Amino acid sequence: MTEDTDDMLSRLPARLKAARRAQGLSLDGVAKLSGVSRSMVSQIERGTSSPTIATLWNLTRALQVDFAGLLDRTAGAGEIEILRSTEVPTIDNRGQACRLRILSPPEEAGRHEVYDLVLGDGGALVSAAHRRGAREHLTVIEGRIEVTSGTSVEVLTAGDTARYAADLAHAIRAVAGPARAFLVVQNA
Repeated sequence: MTEDTDDMLSRLPARLKAARRAQGLSLDGVAKLSGVSRSMVSQIERGTSSPTIATLWNLTRALQVDFAGLLDRTAGAGEIEILRSTEVPTIDNRGQACRLRILSPPEEAGRHEVYDLVLGDGGALVSAAHRRGAREHLTVIEGRIEVTSGTSVEVLTAGDTARYAADLAHAIRAVAGPARAFLVVQNA
C-alpha cells in the first residue's frame, strides 16, 4: 500500500463513527439501514477491519454521507470543499414535522455541529439534555420559533438569535406556521 492509501484508511474509522453519531444512530441502527452486521460496523469503526468497497458503499448510503468525501483528504490551503445541496445529509426522523440538514463535516460530530433546521407548521425538535456544558446557538431565518431551555421560554422572529444551555432538556418549536433556522450545537 502507498502512504496515501494508508493515510486514507487511517481516517476512515473516525469519519464513519462521526457520521453515525451525527445521524444519532446506534451500531444496531446502522446495521439495519445498511445491511452490514453490527459486529462488522463496530470492527470498522475501531479500525480492526477494513471494509470492502461494497460494504463501504452500503454504509455511506445508510449514513447519507458522500462516498468520495469520506475517503479524501480534508481540503487543504487554497482548496474549496464543495457539498452540493443534493448531497447534504438530512435527518427527517427526529422530532415532529422537522428536517435537519447537516452542514458540518462528519469529523465535527459531538464537538461543533451545524444544521439547517426546517420546521413545518406545528413542527418541533424536542431534545433530552446533551453532555455537560453543551450549548446551542439558534438564528431564525424565516417564521417564528419558540425556544425552551429548562424552564426558560422565548419566542424569536426572523433575524433573532438565541444562545442557551443544551445540557438540560430543551426544545425548538415553530409558532403559527412553518419556520427555518440555522442551528449550531457545541459539545453535544
